[in-house]
Amino acid sequence: MDKEKIENAVADILEAIEVDSEREGLQNTPQKVAEMYEEIFSGIGEDPEEHLELVLEDEDYEDLVLVKDINFYSMCEHHLVPFFGKAHVAYIPKDGQVTGLSRLAKVVQSVAKRPQLQERMTKMIADAIDNVLDPLGVCVIVEAEQMCMTMRGIKQSESRTVTSSVRGSFRSDEKSREEVMNLIKD
Repeated sequence: MDKEKIENAVADILEAIEVDSEREGLQNTPQKVAEMYEEIFSGIGEDPEEHLELVLEDEDYEDLVLVKDINFYSMCEHHLVPFFGKAHVAYIPKDGQVTGLSRLAKVVQSVAKRPQLQERMTKMIADAIDNVLDPLGVCVIVEAEQMCMTMRGIKQSESRTVTSSVRGSFRSDEKSREEVMNLIKD
């Protein structure tokens, strides 16, 4: 990441909005923004599937695994303002292929830490789990507040956007889908 370019761009923005960038509170803003971008965009170029390589085999477990309320922060690629919320990740292992629970949260973080669309983020999480674990089913639900809707435009501060990506048995078996939805609601 070219932090110097970011610093120069932020200095240009401050100049363009006609604020005194030499004012005490703004003097270090370009550097701080560059450091922040380095952190919040650390998922760029990262393959989320790498976080799932630790697969435990022969666990003799083929029932629902759900990690819910995984907090994330991302950046809307249209407006470069945040969206944030919770991801709920469920899968049904096949042939005892399970992964560490924290690995699922790492996939969410990897996908969120880049300029993103919530819809794409949801699909990328499901695809990574489906590709690596080859489970019987995957269900990913993401609930987020989109600051581009809260701060500007329509200014809807209480609205949340919900997206889902469903694969395998969760798509074909209404009972499995209902089970995961009920667990997420509780």
